[in-house]
Amino acid sequence: MIPPDPAPFDPAAALAQRRDGHIVALGLRYVAHGEDWCELALDYDRRLVSDGTSGILASGPIVSLMDTASGFAVWVKRGALLPQATLDLRIDYLRPARPGTTVSGRAECYRLTRRVAFVRGVAHDGDAADPVAHLAGTYMLTDPA
Repeated sequence: MIPPDPAPFDPAAALAQRRDGHIVALGLRYVAHGEDWCELALDYDRRLVSDGTSGILASGPIVSLMDTASGFAVWVKRGALLPQATLDLRIDYLRPARPGTTVSGRAECYRLTRRVAFVRGVAHDGDAADPVAHLAGTYMLTDPA
């Protein structure tokens, strides 16, 4: 008897199962996903502000949001939670997020080779046409499917 195929990677379930780590500390939450993309959100939290007076989110949580969305996009495209490592992650931080707003991060895995996944994405605070940041990255697939 052939065992059934494992369920495909589900980013919503993966986030719901987390109980610790930076994803939980930042409060990242699932928004949506498709065959090759994932969108997560980072809700405004004063603890993540870059200084006490501006109300502007620090760039670090936005980088974490985009790195996580990118990794999830690769797993969605591959159909499973398989080992991978970030090779290169470039974030072009275009402007600060508006104080008090949620930042959405959507990443797309637009190409897979045997050993490398290529991703691109955008972070915005309500209007994708006015992005907070753009992302381009590559991930090494350490266990090719």
